Amino acid sequence: MTAAGPLVMVVEDEVPVRRFLGAALGAHGYRVVEAGSVAEAERLAPGHNPEVFLLDLGLPDGDGIDLARRLREWSRAPIIVLSARGREEDKVGALDAGADDYLTKPFGVNELLARVRVALRHAQASPEQSQVVEAGPLRVDLARREVTLAGAEIRLTPTEYRVLALLARNAGKVLTHRQILREVWGPNATEAHYVRVQVAELRKKLEAEPARPRLLVTEPGVGYRLRDRVG
Repeated sequence: MTAAGPLVMVVEDEVPVRRFLGAALGAHGYRVVEAGSVAEAERLAPGHNPEVFLLDLGLPDGDGIDLARRLREWSRAPIIVLSARGREEDKVGALDAGADDYLTKPFGVNELLARVRVALRHAQASPEQSQVVEAGPLRVDLARREVTLAGAEIRLTPTEYRVLALLARNAGKVLTHRQILREVWGPNATEAHYVRVQVAELRKKLEAEPARPRLLVTEPGVGYRLRDRVG
């Protein structure tokens, strides 16, 4: 297949991994530009203007978290972190620095491609399209501030709605506890349990089985994601 689709920049210092990712993406119609270091990524990215970044954290000449922060200064393209680090603080740090998603190595090609598709859908959604967000039976009308589940209106408290609306505007993207706290409670909020309590209440109202959520899913130790595709 000739790659003619969105341009993905793969920033990865391990040559076999970089070639594997490039081949997998190219076989599914993506164009690919590769970089093996922070310096190379910063040199190539402005000229190519990628539509998605796949960013390893452990780079030979710098930290991928710092690179994500600098990329975010000029690019709104989704950044998906590819991390061999299992520490939650690394994932949270990358997301707080501007990354949109993360995958922990090793990962499957199908999962990677799914995450890329979700990131592109989110990036390409127009303001008009994003006024109504649907995830399975859940429908959030951001313009009218209405929430329905299988056609039935759901009554939410103001704080519950603010949390859900934030997740809906970022459907498919993981948001950290810190990001949710800052957006809903303000820049000085630090109590992560505020978020957990509100998500638990939302699940009681929105999930068929609150203990096994399918809409508002937990990213352990990191935050939450509203699934934008529910099977």
